[in-house]
Amino acid sequence: MAKLVDADGFRTYIRDGWGEWDSHIDLPKGTAEASAAHRAKLVAALPGKRIALAAGRAHVRSNDTFHEFRADSDFVWLTGCQVEGAVLVLSAEDATLFVPVPSEAHSVDFFGDADRSPFWIGAAAGPKEWGEALGITARPLEDLAHALRGRHPETLTAKGVDPLLDALTGSHSDELRTTLAELRRIKDGWEIDQLRQAVDASVKGFADVAMELGQAVRGGGERWLQGTFDRRARTEGNGPGYTSIVAAGPHAPVLHWTRCDGRVNETDLLLLDAGVEMNSLYTADVTRTFPVSGEFSEPQRQVYDLVYKSHVAALAEVRPGNDYSAFHHTAMRVLAEGLHDWGLLPVSVDKALDPSGQHHRRYIVCGTGHFLGLDVHDCADARQETYQQGILERGMALTVEPGLYFHPNDETLPPELRGIGVRIEDDLVVTSTGADVLSDALPIEADDVAAWVRKQRS
Repeated sequence: MAKLVDADGFRTYIRDGWGEWDSHIDLPKGTAEASAAHRAKLVAALPGKRIALAAGRAHVRSNDTFHEFRADSDFVWLTGCQVEGAVLVLSAEDATLFVPVPSEAHSVDFFGDADRSPFWIGAAAGPKEWGEALGITARPLEDLAHALRGRHPETLTAKGVDPLLDALTGSHSDELRTTLAELRRIKDGWEIDQLRQAVDASVKGFADVAMELGQAVRGGGERWLQGTFDRRARTEGNGPGYTSIVAAGPHAPVLHWTRCDGRVNETDLLLLDAGVEMNSLYTADVTRTFPVSGEFSEPQRQVYDLVYKSHVAALAEVRPGNDYSAFHHTAMRVLAEGLHDWGLLPVSVDKALDPSGQHHRRYIVCGTGHFLGLDVHDCADARQETYQQGILERGMALTVEPGLYFHPNDETLPPELRGIGVRIEDDLVVTSTGADVLSDALPIEADDVAAWVRKQRS
């Protein structure tokens, strides 16, 4: 069969008769100003260095299909741009954004490139539009190789994000990722506003899920509820900030229950861990555990109340000048004391809390919080002394999320506790005097949670 590209009539006729593509760029207000301020912070932190960072490339899902593209978080923090293949070159003297140029009608790529041509995927902005939208010098990606030549002996970059940049630089820098992670620990006002919007949208998503509990029980199951939240995330923002966890009944103790393929029963607890990622890519990360029926059973309430007690105690530890780890240690002590009172620890509370003990961690093997921002587990490349072993500072955004996870086949537990999992997770920003709980529109006290479920279901 002859290829379409070989048909002279087609190639001639498809070149002409096209009007302008709508290549307008719609960015959250303040994106350009925030990105410029972030670049200034990086230049000040790495004086005399030239930096190159790539947005990245979409990953293959299967054969010739790809996962949806999501730009590198450090790149977005510095540019506000989310174009696949784009590269930023930054120094004290200049910042230039290199952007792929959309295929034009006279080129074969216009009808032949199904992955990038506006003919196939819709209008796309080029260097001119991105330069104007972000107030930055923008040039065609084809100019990148020439731009990376020059007197700079070394260009700091992050390896493995884009093969083109890897080939042009030939090296990478752990210092760059670490510096960026530590700069990103302190959120500015624009970033906090993006996080607040993400949390507010997530609160709507949680209400959506609660309203659909009846349908989930009738046959939709966990997948129905996952789709319910994710639909809200796609309409309020870019989508879910991570794979939503919807864990009913015996699945609730499974920390990473992302399969979401189980039934939902009226007598279950439902653990919902989900967050909306805004179009700026800042994400929420919220968890609530609630009774599907709107009423806790006695064992469910017993576990929930202990987690609630630990959560409230941990929240009180989030304030400037306090050790980052203080909220974690406080939550763990409350949980260990409760587990000991129930006769579930083979040692004393002090022995369990000793670094060589940790017996209580059988029921909470995960941590109790993390930084939050462009990544759900933000600033992961920061040094320990500036993160888990550091001090809380005003502007840090983090989660607090203690829980208890009693697997259904755990024979150390009495039968009535097996298969119960509870986590409460809030998103906070450290203020000058304490912390602002962004997610406090969702209830956490057991009676309030139960009443909230009944209200949504009605």
